[in-house]
Amino acid sequence: DEGAQHAAGRVVVMAGGGVRGGMSYGETDEWGYKVVDRKVEIHDLHATMLHLLGIDHERLSYKFQGLDARLTGVEPQRPIREIIA
Repeated sequence: DEGAQHAAGRVVVMAGGGVRGGMSYGETDEWGYKVVDRKVEIHDLHATMLHLLGIDHERLSYKFQGLDARLTGVEPQRPIREIIA
């Protein structure tokens, strides 16, 4: 049920470190409630941040309950090239 969800739009401010300056990426409705253009999944955001740090997000893993887990999950993710300088 769409009405039962919490607000789906979020804002992340990134500056420096290889991020393209003076731009915005994505858009929410006028209430900031839901994404209407260029939705970014959290795993793609993590892949972008790791890329900017020079870390291969597909190779980075950590132990969680005895298993190797990845910050970007098991599905293929992509850094958001449009915001990289």
